[in-house]
Amino acid sequence: MNLSILIPLLNEEESLKELYTWIIKVMQSNNYSYEIIFVDDGSTDNSWQIIEGFSNENPNVKGIRFMKNFGKSQALHAGFAKAKGDVIITMDADLQDSPDEIPELYEMITAQKYDLVSGWKKKRYDSVVAKNLPSKLFNWAARKTSGVELNDFNCGLKAYKNVVVKNIEVSGEMHRYIPVLAKNAGFGKIGEKVVIHQARKYGETKFGMERFINGFLDLITIWFLSRFGKRPMHLFGAMGSIMFIIGFLSAGYIGVSKLYHMYNGMRYTLVTNNPWFYIALTTMILGTQLFLAGFLGEIILRTKNNEERYKVSREVNF
Repeated sequence: MNLSILIPLLNEEESLKELYTWIIKVMQSNNYSYEIIFVDDGSTDNSWQIIEGFSNENPNVKGIRFMKNFGKSQALHAGFAKAKGDVIITMDADLQDSPDEIPELYEMITAQKYDLVSGWKKKRYDSVVAKNLPSKLFNWAARKTSGVELNDFNCGLKAYKNVVVKNIEVSGEMHRYIPVLAKNAGFGKIGEKVVIHQARKYGETKFGMERFINGFLDLITIWFLSRFGKRPMHLFGAMGSIMFIIGFLSAGYIGVSKLYHMYNGMRYTLVTNNPWFYIALTTMILGTQLFLAGFLGEIILRTKNNEERYKVSREVNF
């Protein structure tokens, strides 16, 4: 199978018919063998009924319905697990991503041998203050932190080799950082393509300004996990050991200093009256706690149970 088109959605009943017709037109004009996977992330409108209608008339249309809204990352994770195409294309359901971009994205993966190609919405039709400027700042921080040179990490229109989506773990709200996850998994050929960004035709965006705050927090998380996710003791253990040694040596110096003054008949104060004693003691306690945090992290890492992060209520054509 040439292509799997993966579309996560939430309450997009108005745009689904137009999007479906557009994708089918592109598939037929290029003679692709394909499947379209809609992942309904807990819609409360008629989105699922529309998807079922598509699946009844076209066996290449498949659907996954969550019991409630679990988030875009979970929707992508569920779709990636089911996708069978040689190339997987992800796109949003709001018609802001153009299906006409699919042939060129497919060509970049199959002919130019990219592992992943991310869309770049160079010209946007969103609010400058609410989305464009925060997005530029967010993407700059992501580039500097991750080392992945992309201009638009958050673009929903992306293309992947099948082997890529089968070897990355998308959780929480990490869908923004799939290129970083791919790089950390060993897929180094990551490209970018300028794509058309269309103004939203129906409804309202499902993401507010809080997504940028969450995005920066997730960026810190993925930076930490990429470096210490498999070895937390290397960070917490090292920091804890250093702090404990500094505190222990400082406390030892204070004790030796008192004994020296006593032995030579010099004036001295009680150790407990010395404020530096409490600073040293606090440093030792913090060092011990950090070391224990690293130790517990290692234990959790070795005993964790990978549970499903979402619940599926219905599937069609799988």
